[in-house]
Amino acid sequence: MKNITFILFILLIGMNTYSDDAINIKLDNDGFPTGHETPEGIACDLARALRDNNSDLFLNTCLTFENSTEYNDFIKMVTTDLNEHKKNKTTNPLNPKNIGKVFSPRHLSKDGPASYGYALFNFMDVMFVDIGVYLNNGEKCLNRTFVVKKSDNKWYVLPCPTISPLLSDGLNEESMSTEDFRDKYTVKSK
Repeated sequence: MKNITFILFILLIGMNTYSDDAINIKLDNDGFPTGHETPEGIACDLARALRDNNSDLFLNTCLTFENSTEYNDFIKMVTTDLNEHKKNKTTNPLNPKNIGKVFSPRHLSKDGPASYGYALFNFMDVMFVDIGVYLNNGEKCLNRTFVVKKSDNKWYVLPCPTISPLLSDGLNEESMSTEDFRDKYTVKSK
């Protein structure tokens, strides 16, 4: 009986130490996350879309808002710009050239935005990811990417968070991120 109790105790400890943070994360060829499975992956895919003038990847990363003319006009403007640069084989000097550092995702300090997202849009989670990038103009930049997890269990970017001030309230007042994504996940190659 003592052995069974001990085994159950060990199993319970194992169950309690497992969390969503223990999942594997896929890395792209550049060594940074990729895909809809994690907030970091989708945020990096957005940076790659801008880097590569890839409008298809850009659209794939973005959240859709069918009833927002302002948001859809923004998405159209960005895709037109990406397609124009791709066609002319040029780069936007303010777009990323390389990803330099990816931080772990964080929740906003305020509860209101997440509650708004859960109630109005049925989001499962609302977070942001800070990504350090080198721009085409040679400068360094910290890009704060707003991400949401939809009911399909996938993460998407809201590339223009000001479109929904109630959803992104306090985003730019958050402190700098400090935890590297590698400290949170078990990494695996793509």
